Parts: sequence; C-alpha cells; structure tokens
Amino acid sequence: MSRRTPRLFATALAVGALLLGGCAEKTATDTPAAGGSSAAAAFPATVGKLTLEKRPEKIVSLSPSATEMLFAIGAGKQVVAVDDQSNYPPEAPKSDLSGFQPNAEAIAGKSPDLVVLSNDINKIVDQLTTLKIPVLLTPAATTLDDTYQQITDLGTLTGHPSEAADVTKKMKDDIAALTKDLPQRAKKLTYYHELGPELYTATSKTFIGSIYTLAGLENIADPSDADGTKGGYPQLSQEVIVKANPDFVFLADTKCCKQTAETVKARSGWAGVTAVKNNQIVALDDDIASRWGPRVVDLVRAIVDATAKVPA
Repeated sequence: MSRRTPRLFATALAVGALLLGGCAEKTATDTPAAGGSSAAAAFPATVGKLTLEKRPEKIVSLSPSATEMLFAIGAGKQVVAVDDQSNYPPEAPKSDLSGFQPNAEAIAGKSPDLVVLSNDINKIVDQLTTLKIPVLLTPAATTLDDTYQQITDLGTLTGHPSEAADVTKKMKDDIAALTKDLPQRAKKLTYYHELGPELYTATSKTFIGSIYTLAGLENIADPSDADGTKGGYPQLSQEVIVKANPDFVFLADTKCCKQTAETVKARSGWAGVTAVKNNQIVALDDDIASRWGPRVVDLVRAIVDATAKVPA
C-alpha cells in the first residue's frame, strides 16, 4: 500500500462524503431488504436501477468498505479482484486496480459481472456501462443506516440476502450492547479525532463523527466547520486544539503517519492538554477508523472501552 498523506486522505474522505448525494440516484438506499434464505434468493435481483439476471460470480470491488462487506456476507468466493487499498480480510484478492484512479480497460480485463465502487470518478460508471459491465455505487456512508443498507443491497445482488440480514442484525445488537450502559455524565467528555499530523479532523456531521456521538462524546472540531463549507473535514491549528483542551485524543494516523501517544506528547504546547496529562491518547487502527463496513463495531468498542475508564 502506498503511503497516504494526511491531506490526500482527508480530501478523499470529504470527496466520498460529498459524492453521497450526487450518486444517490444510482444506488438503492430506499430498496427494502430481500427476505428468504440464500438458497431461495431470486434472480433477476434488483437494487435501484440495477438488475442482475443471475448471481454474479466474478465481482470486482474497488472500495475497501465494500470488500469487507462482501466477505462478511459470504460472497468472498465470488470476488475475483479488489483494489489496491482493500487489505482486509487478508484473503481478499488484492490487485493493482485503483478506486481513486479507476481504469475502465483494466477493470474490464478482469471480465467482471459486477463492479462495486464508492466513487464515480472520471465518469467511470458511464465507461463501464458502455462496456456492458454492471456497476453498483456504494458511496461513503454518513450514518450507520447507510452501512446497513449497503450490506443489504450487496446481499440482494450477490445472492446472500439472509447472510446480509444476519450481519446487520449482529452489528446492531453489538452496538446496542456496547452503548446501552454508558455512564451518565453531568458534562460530556470531549475529543479530538486526528486524521493526520497536519491536524485534519472530522466533525460530528461525518460518519466517523456520528460514531463518537453514539458513544456520548462531544467533538471539539464542530465549531471549526459550523457552516459546513469544509465538508465536515476541517484542518485545525495547534492553538485551537490546545485551547479546546479535549479530554481524549483519538489517533487515526498510526499506520499512515506513525503517530503515537509519545509523538503527541512531544508536540510543542500540548503538555497541558487534559488528554495528554491523563494519558488519554488512544491509538486507533487507521483502516477501521476510515471505513464504514462491519468492523465499525470494533471502532465503537475501542471508543467506549477508552472512555469508560473515566469516572462519571
């Protein structure tokens, strides 16, 4: 995997979020979940404007989140290639295909009967459609309901509706169990979520921000993008962060940028920040913290476990 710069990473997240509205017409966020067992899965299968006459057996996924969803619902054996950022699960057939710079000819070279994308970059959907290749867009989620719907849609199109229903039910049950006994605090704990050492972050209006809200935390970045002009991913200054004095710092740049509790503590002016003084700097898995697939449960768990240690 090539090293991501924080600016590129934040921009990619923002683009994905912004494309959610633009791609809505080509997805099926209003399609009801298919019922029945996998054996009884009916084809033709339709999601939004896309209809597949038979179960796809050569799927190409150019979205790490979609890749995780496909394998979680039991469609992994139908996946013949994934993009260069899809590193989970380990058995995913990684290739040099790119979701950020998709090449229609390279994709067509895999002879897919379904391509799953998160972005319609360079009108790749039209290019693939011209080549008679079915495409499903699964844009960056902004809520957990978006995640559940995408899992459901993939289950419908791959012939695994019951498995998809099981995955979404388990996710919902696990998240409910993790958040049901949150401490009742007179004042919410505050946090700063770091995308990179350039201090890009995510507000509560983003998918990642919604997870922290679910865990009962308050985001110090919200005032920095109150008008939404930064797409939910503002770049903060050290002064703003230090003044906000967050109770927690969550690092989503441990892999890409080698950030740790030690590197944060060494930053000039941060010694007095509550998160630093109380050793409440939490190292997250970059991938889990940037995707909206089934492993979002692990993210909720990491946040809840870290904050639960603070007395109410």
